[in-house]
Amino acid sequence: MHADLSRDTFRPDRHYAAVLAQQGRVQLDADANEQAAIQLHRARTTAADLIGRHGGPRGSTGFEVGFLGGSRELDDLSIGAGRYYVDGILLDADRPEPGVPAGEDTAEDGDSPAAVPATWTYWDQPDGHRDPERPGDRLPTQFPYLAYVKVWERAVTAAEDPLLREVALGSAMPDTAARLRTVWQVLPLPGAQLELEDGATKDLIRPAFERWAAAQSPTARMAARSERPEHADEDPCLVGPDARYRGPENQLYRVEIHEGGRAKDATFKWSRENGSVTFPVDELDGTWVELATLGSDDKLGLGVGDQVEFVDTAYTSRGEPLPLLRIEEVDLPGRRVRLSGEPDPSVGRRPELHPYLRRWDHRSGPRHGGGAGRGKQAAAKLRGGAIRIEEGAWLHLEDGVLVYFEPGRTYRSGDFWTVAARTATGSVEWPTDEARRPLLQSPKGIEVHYAPLAWVLSEGSVADLRMTFAPLAAVIPAASEEELAAEAEAEAEAVAAEAKAAKTAGAAGSGGRTAGQDDEGQPEN
Repeated sequence: MHADLSRDTFRPDRHYAAVLAQQGRVQLDADANEQAAIQLHRARTTAADLIGRHGGPRGSTGFEVGFLGGSRELDDLSIGAGRYYVDGILLDADRPEPGVPAGEDTAEDGDSPAAVPATWTYWDQPDGHRDPERPGDRLPTQFPYLAYVKVWERAVTAAEDPLLREVALGSAMPDTAARLRTVWQVLPLPGAQLELEDGATKDLIRPAFERWAAAQSPTARMAARSERPEHADEDPCLVGPDARYRGPENQLYRVEIHEGGRAKDATFKWSRENGSVTFPVDELDGTWVELATLGSDDKLGLGVGDQVEFVDTAYTSRGEPLPLLRIEEVDLPGRRVRLSGEPDPSVGRRPELHPYLRRWDHRSGPRHGGGAGRGKQAAAKLRGGAIRIEEGAWLHLEDGVLVYFEPGRTYRSGDFWTVAARTATGSVEWPTDEARRPLLQSPKGIEVHYAPLAWVLSEGSVADLRMTFAPLAAVIPAASEEELAAEAEAEAEAVAAEAKAAKTAGAAGSGGRTAGQDDEGQPEN
């Protein structure tokens, strides 16, 4: 998550149940965040254990998919209101009902506004940001195909949601807490990608989708360490002055994949502030960008040569990276910067999507003054403004911080690792083995979850693939379990007694004789 954090201390393998505050101690953001992470982890684990991989409450199961075709130029899907759980994560597909005061329900031209649908659709889902002009966003024209939901989480700060900022603190004060947002998207998957034969049943579709979803996970692993002295293996007591983290401040480095794929195609970017240095955009004019602020100081500001990413809500939700841009000129009085190129037309043109610039701290060579520059950086091979991934070698970021990518892996855009660097120890915080060798770690995020919703067979035929569960609550009985058991036992004893009495009475009435015989067994006259 892109937020101004000191570090991330949540470790599920430690099995901590709670964070305990101690009197007279400093309270850190990491402590509060770990407590929230522990509670969230437990709640979602419990929900997943009870519900399963996915499912919705009976009577309120959301995400029912329906086909909307007919005379429309583009096919569409309806997304039913309600709740659904995917790997214990709660999703809500209810659409807020619009409402304005009387006399305020007309548009500026005097026409009444168009009626708002009761449910979401494929084209207007809140986090989908599908573009009809992009052929890749359109629904498949060949049937059958599968509609599924993709779920993940991302951090939201005041740069993207201005309502998070407390205006009473004044514009000179920084923002306060960030938020963690659950993002869901209903997307299509061509049936051919599931490798199913025609006429496949639901029992075959679900496991085929599980195999597809498992294949979407990246395999990348990374390690980090501070710089080691030369000939350290020969003389472990030798510690050179440059064989450590040499930064002047504590930092939380973020290493994030930009372009995904195999190593030959993948790139990464890094930030010493966990990617939290952002600048809301007020206006875009060609390559010139007017910003709400240029930063509070040199450390958190913009300078010539900085690499920036042009971001808005749609760009973040789509997860399709665009080339990073370079700051070519800074106009301090006008709060403007000139970029190395005009931003892509798909980002930054809609104010309601809250565009902003995110600063990254890597460069193609050492800094030459200005902005947030500090420390020595190793020359980097850039492609599209990001660093080419080189597997199997230690890559120097800056100030003695090095990272290593395991060979033969695949990478996914947006996945990231965080590395806490501390001046007190002159090293970075990273898991190690008993010999203090850094361990390879999978990305800290993004954790993406999937669930199948519907198998769209044709324009008029949709097979529902959702799961549902009933509430555990039941009507309280009129008596306790002990009383009910005693009553049932008494009724059983009464029935047994009646059966025994009837048998005895029948035997006594016949006297042991066959009907029509006298006492000696002779036929009666």
